[in-house]
Amino acid sequence: MSGNQGMESLIPIINRMQDAFTQLGVHMAIDLPQIAVVGGQSAGKSSVLENFVGKDFLPRGSGIVTRRPLILQLINGPTEYGEFLHCKGQKFMDFLSIMKEIEDETDRVTGSNKGISNLPINLRVYSPHVLNITLIDLPGLTKMAIGDQPSDIGEQIRDMIMTYICRETCLILAVTPANTDLATSDALQLAKQADPDGLRTIGVLTKLDLMDEGTDAKEVLENKLLPLRRGYVGVVNRSQKDIEGKKDIRLAVAAERKFFLSHPAYRHMADRCGTPYLQKQLNQQLTNHIRESLPALRDKLQRQLLSLEKEVEQYKYFRPDDPSIKTKAMLQMIQQLQQDFERAIEGSGSAAVNTLELSGGAKINRLFHERYN
Repeated sequence: MSGNQGMESLIPIINRMQDAFTQLGVHMAIDLPQIAVVGGQSAGKSSVLENFVGKDFLPRGSGIVTRRPLILQLINGPTEYGEFLHCKGQKFMDFLSIMKEIEDETDRVTGSNKGISNLPINLRVYSPHVLNITLIDLPGLTKMAIGDQPSDIGEQIRDMIMTYICRETCLILAVTPANTDLATSDALQLAKQADPDGLRTIGVLTKLDLMDEGTDAKEVLENKLLPLRRGYVGVVNRSQKDIEGKKDIRLAVAAERKFFLSHPAYRHMADRCGTPYLQKQLNQQLTNHIRESLPALRDKLQRQLLSLEKEVEQYKYFRPDDPSIKTKAMLQMIQQLQQDFERAIEGSGSAAVNTLELSGGAKINRLFHERYN
């Protein structure tokens, strides 16, 4: 099965690139094929991720707990442990210490005032119970700020999520609780904006066991109600009480299986429901997705490498007394200045446009017409 062996090595390649980008602090100028996890604050995102690993390791609490993107690289291996990119070489054997490290590392960058940061935390979890999948866990969507959070925290989170999920190379795992109205689901609404044709979105329905008596999500799971090209997978997570009582996740996954097999609405598709099936799906979808994205990614990297090599080539023969080099550098600086100046006047290209007062050309225009007329 050499073909499959090649496929299995695709996800680790992207993992290595993700680590490299994070360490360089490069704001991903290159879009890597990845899966971003999106959902409202209590949609059950953490539970879905913890069920994959079979351990509690994500911080929980009221309010916004995920305040930085968490790049979670699940890697199948014989022993269970975690490793953070920011403490290279240190093996975290105990999953509660992983939870504490995520909290501490979040506070180190965002401060304790509950703000958010775009700088990701990279965590690898090795375990015999996982398939190779890399997921980016993003902050839960929230409606309002609490305590001393910035008042526009909702906007900030939305913007952060959009920067990830608008990329063509990003698959969107939209996590929605089944006991709320699907039409108003935060995750599905955002996914629809970023992926209007529903080509990159994978739906996950949580809390199927909490639906009102006599109702079910059969139509959604059969992909008839709000269809997505990649469909929906239903899961049942542990209840809050189970989590507080530290109920073993493996028992919970067995209970989930029983729920689907014995439920009249889901019995006929029990094999396409539940956490293990979702894990398999994501491993396959991500692998295929990487395979499709690789040629373009390779081209882009090669182009960047070539242009860098050219630049290096110029410096190889650099002689400090060579006037042509100085002239060239001066010209480049002047051109750059000219571009920046034009942008400032047009008000284009700068992300930090001040919306509270006029700037650039608009300000000049006003001065001429009001003060000097």
